[in-house]
Amino acid sequence: MLLPRFRFLRSVASLTTRAFSLGPVSLQGKAPDMSEGNAHLLVSNVRNRLREIVGASTNWRDHQQALADRLSLSNQLAGSQDELPVRRMKDSYIEVHLPLGTDPTLREKYLNYHKGVRFGRILEDLDSLAVLICYSHTHNKALQRSPLSIVTALVDKIDMRKQVIHPDCDIKFTGHVTWVGKTSIEAKMHMSQYHDGAYTPVLDATFVMVARDPENKRAAFVNPLKPEGPEEEELFQQGEINKTRRIELSTASLLKVAPTAEERKIVHSLFLNTLDTKTVSFRSRVLPPNSVWMEDAKVKGLEICHPQERNIFNRIFGGFLMRKAYELGWANACAYGGCRPNLVAVDDILFQKPVEIGSLLLLSSQVCYTEGNYIQVRVHTEVLDPLTRHHNTTNVFHFTFVTDKDVPNIVPQSYGESMLYLDGKRHFNQTLESQ
Repeated sequence: MLLPRFRFLRSVASLTTRAFSLGPVSLQGKAPDMSEGNAHLLVSNVRNRLREIVGASTNWRDHQQALADRLSLSNQLAGSQDELPVRRMKDSYIEVHLPLGTDPTLREKYLNYHKGVRFGRILEDLDSLAVLICYSHTHNKALQRSPLSIVTALVDKIDMRKQVIHPDCDIKFTGHVTWVGKTSIEAKMHMSQYHDGAYTPVLDATFVMVARDPENKRAAFVNPLKPEGPEEEELFQQGEINKTRRIELSTASLLKVAPTAEERKIVHSLFLNTLDTKTVSFRSRVLPPNSVWMEDAKVKGLEICHPQERNIFNRIFGGFLMRKAYELGWANACAYGGCRPNLVAVDDILFQKPVEIGSLLLLSSQVCYTEGNYIQVRVHTEVLDPLTRHHNTTNVFHFTFVTDKDVPNIVPQSYGESMLYLDGKRHFNQTLESQ
């Protein structure tokens, strides 16, 4: 019998995409529950549903006024969590469809150059769905608009369970709330695809969202969650475990404490392997065979954040940030490995600060750890103020890729690069442990 956790987080497989000639769509890619006449919530309608919930507008000028009107909703916030009714997991359950096999026009938006699915688009859909799931949990029928501003705090984990995402087959997303704190919510989502007459699992995702006031300035209470039955109880307990794990990882961050004794040995071994044996000098370094200096394994990008990419709260959509970071990280891994990499997992995406409309967003991707045919990539994003020249970190992304062949070893030179190497190794080990 499968463990609960929404029957998520089983073995992690690499993501590959097949190349094929786009001709008439095969009926095997059309799911019967997406046939004409069946009423289902579509991915394309999720963000419209969110706008209705908070009273946002699709028009930029009206959108700003609608957000200003939300200030009056502050008096509808609960003074404590005890004032809010208890919710069940099934109250937030949502099923959303992405008809790639049914809608050729929609398929164009998700198609990449290799005639596969753009995974960055899937990240955008997951982010929107996670927000809608949380609003379903906090829904109050007596209120016309929700006073809560629910935003993404972090992506705890996305694990791939299927090697192929077919660009001509319908996709289904399901998910619900699995854990609740005072002001935070964990949502688990499952993506499956209809192929060969049945739905098969593609990925499992765990997002952590936070609720804030209408101005998105301070925390707001959310409805408590009551598990029903042993499976839901285990899901809830796993949420508690995830929270504890995140606190422990934050406490042990290399930005706060020194590496462990074992990690210090690894760093020193890397240093010794790069010393020039012909000289007696700490400064003379030689690159070992089949290796690449970390300095030579980075890719950078810049995005001007236009209103088109805003979310329902007039900030840059978190899914857009994830898509851009993923695509840059994928390109970095592709250039480093010399072949198309496949995604294994997305781990610990932290949203530190919102990105405002009009910002200059700097993205920096770095290969920070390699092992065999695996490539660990870290993408750091920051906002640049062109007037003050100040940089503020907004997000940190971690991606694990796999290739068809072994890749060169990444080698740090400076102490800072060594810490990036150890941090990448930590994230890589966590990914393997979750398989």
